[in-house]
Amino acid sequence: MTDMTDRFEISIDRAARQPLAVQIHRSISQAIRDGRLAGGARLPSWRDLAAQLGVARGTVRVAYEKLADEQLIAGMGAAGTRVISQGAPRRPAGPAREAAPLPMLFHDFERPPAAFQMGVPAQDAFPFSLWSRLMARSARAAAATPVSYPDPRGHSELRQEIAAYLALSRSIQCSPGQILVTSGYAGALGLILRTLDLDGCHAWLEDPAFPLTRIGLEFARIAITPVPVDNEGLDVAAALRLAPEAKLAVVTPGQQAPLGVTLSLTRRLALIDWAGRAGAWIIEDDYLSELQLKGRAAPALASLDPHGRVLHAGSFSKTISPALRLGFLVVPPELAARFGDVAAALFPAPAASIQRAVAAFLAEGHYLRHLRHMKRLYAARRERLAEHMRQRRRPGMAVHVTGGLSVLLDLPDTADDLAIASQALPFGLAPVPLSPWYQASRHAGLMLGITNQSEQRLAADCDRLIGLIEANGG
Repeated sequence: MTDMTDRFEISIDRAARQPLAVQIHRSISQAIRDGRLAGGARLPSWRDLAAQLGVARGTVRVAYEKLADEQLIAGMGAAGTRVISQGAPRRPAGPAREAAPLPMLFHDFERPPAAFQMGVPAQDAFPFSLWSRLMARSARAAAATPVSYPDPRGHSELRQEIAAYLALSRSIQCSPGQILVTSGYAGALGLILRTLDLDGCHAWLEDPAFPLTRIGLEFARIAITPVPVDNEGLDVAAALRLAPEAKLAVVTPGQQAPLGVTLSLTRRLALIDWAGRAGAWIIEDDYLSELQLKGRAAPALASLDPHGRVLHAGSFSKTISPALRLGFLVVPPELAARFGDVAAALFPAPAASIQRAVAAFLAEGHYLRHLRHMKRLYAARRERLAEHMRQRRRPGMAVHVTGGLSVLLDLPDTADDLAIASQALPFGLAPVPLSPWYQASRHAGLMLGITNQSEQRLAADCDRLIGLIEANGG
C-alpha cells in the first residue's frame, strides 16, 4: 500500500448502508478524478489492499473490477495494476450560478411583489381562502378521474366557461372548440408562431410594445417593423407606408401596452380590412382583459372580424395570478383543428387541477365579483399614487394616468431609466424602465405599477424614487 497511502486514505464505515466495495470504489475513483492519484500510479494488489483494510479479498476485487470497467485502472501483468491517465485533474465543481432568463424584463422570480412592480395583482385583496378551497376541490376531482391523457386543448369545462365569459365581456361569439388553454400569453404566442409558419415574414409591432413580444418574434425569425402609436392607437396608415408587405400585426387594442390608449374604431376597421385584403394575420393581445378602470372595456377586435384573420390571446395573470401560468387563445373556426394538432404535439394545456379551479372560479360567479372589486381598488390606488408623484415631480418630469394598471412618469432625455430601475431594487422598489419598450426611438421614463401599495410606505417610496431619478440625470 506504499504507493497509495502517501497520497490519500481509504476510509470505510462498516456501519454505513453502502456496501464496503462501493465505499472502496468511491474513494479510489475520486482520488483519480481529482488528481491525487496521477496516471501511471501503481495500486496495491487486491489481496494486499484487502489485508490492510481488514476486508474480504472478494470485496476489493469487486471494487477493482468496477474501476477497470470505468477505464480508470488497468491490470498490466508484472507491472501491476496502474491508474490510467485522465488528463488534467478536474477542479471540484462549485455551486453553479443560475442565470435568470431575460434579466432585462424579470429581475426576481418567486418573490413577493415589490412596490411599483407591474404585472402582479394585489396580494392583499386576493380571496386566498376561497381559492384554496377551489384548488383543493379541483385537485381531488382531478385525482379521481380515470387515468387517461387529458385534452391538449384544455379542460372542456374551462373552455366552455371561457367561451361564455368572452361572449359576455368581450363580445366574442365563439365555440369551446375554437379555444385552446395555454401556458399564459407566452404560451399562446409560441403556439401561434409555430402553427402559422411565419418564419421570415414581416410583422407590424406597436412602438412602444411589450419587450417579451418583440423577443418572441425575433426568436421566430420574423422581421419586425415598429409602428408608431398615437392617441388612437396603432397608426395603420403609417404601418402601410413602412411595411406594405407585412403578413402579421401584433396589437394591444383594448389598452395599449404600455401607453393605455384604446385603438379607435376607425383604426380597428382599417386593420381588419388590411388583414382581409393582404391575407395577413392579427394577434390581439388582450393583456388587461376587463380591467378597464374607467368606463366599460371596448369590445375585442376579434368581435369585429368577418374574415377569420384575428387570433385573440388572453390570460388570467393580471386578473387572478401570474403563478397560474394560464392563458387562452381563440382561433378562427377553420384553424381550430390545425391548432389542436400543434397543441397536442408541442404545446399541451397546463395541469388539469389548475384548469378545474379556474373553471369553478368562473362558473360560480367569483371571477366577475373579484374583477368588480379589483377595479374599484385599483382606481383608488392609481389616483393616490399619481397624486403623490405630482406633488414631488421635478422640472422635466410629467405624470400620466394611463388606461392600464400603472402611472407613467416621463423623464428628461438625460435621465437613465435603466440605471434608476436597477438602483431601486435594493430598496424594495421595482419601477419598470420605459426605454426598452421602444424600438424606433428612445423615450426615458418609468412605469409605476399601482396594484401593490402600502399606504404607510407610499410617501417614503415616492421620495426614494425621486431621489434616484435626480441622481441619474432626472
